[in-house]
Amino acid sequence: MKHPMVCALVGGVLLVSAVNAAEPADAQAPAAGAAERDASRNGTPDAYRIGPEDMLQISVWKNEAMTRTIPVRPDGKISLPLLNDVQAAGLTALELREVLTQKLVEYIPSPEVSVIVSDVRSFKVSVIGEVARAGRFELKSWTTVLDALALAGGFTQFAARSRIVILRPAGTAMKKIPFNYNKLAGEQENFYLQNGDIVLVP
Repeated sequence: MKHPMVCALVGGVLLVSAVNAAEPADAQAPAAGAAERDASRNGTPDAYRIGPEDMLQISVWKNEAMTRTIPVRPDGKISLPLLNDVQAAGLTALELREVLTQKLVEYIPSPEVSVIVSDVRSFKVSVIGEVARAGRFELKSWTTVLDALALAGGFTQFAARSRIVILRPAGTAMKKIPFNYNKLAGEQENFYLQNGDIVLVP
């Protein structure tokens, strides 16, 4: 009878192998597939984009009234004095800084604005199906498919590891990205998940 720790180590190695290669399900999105592969090679995805529930620290030099820590509302906007509602979701911190600077020019000469994402709360992915702990996970850093499967406790004995699918929001539709865990050591690449992704293990 195998030692339980040996079994756990073997299971962990197998899990790491399986998440390495995901390519777009259809030929209509070659650019997305290339971006995912580049992200895997470079080790870092694109710059983080602000989302609902994130906490932002907005600072305006020499203007305490405009300096505050505020949440991004579910509609993706923030509320500030003078400016009222400003769209924040979908922008990087640098892009939002530029937007705020342009808007504040009407009220403050040469405003010096800084934007810091003080607490990431919008980056969430779900893992469902034949895993030990299905659920929605709030992430604080870039996470690969393999990382998400590990968070979900790995596979059940009934999992179809070669037929994993990542469902990715694409406007009003969902793009399907196949992921073959059994080919992680070869053809399959492990890649970074995006906010809202759903890892489906049949």
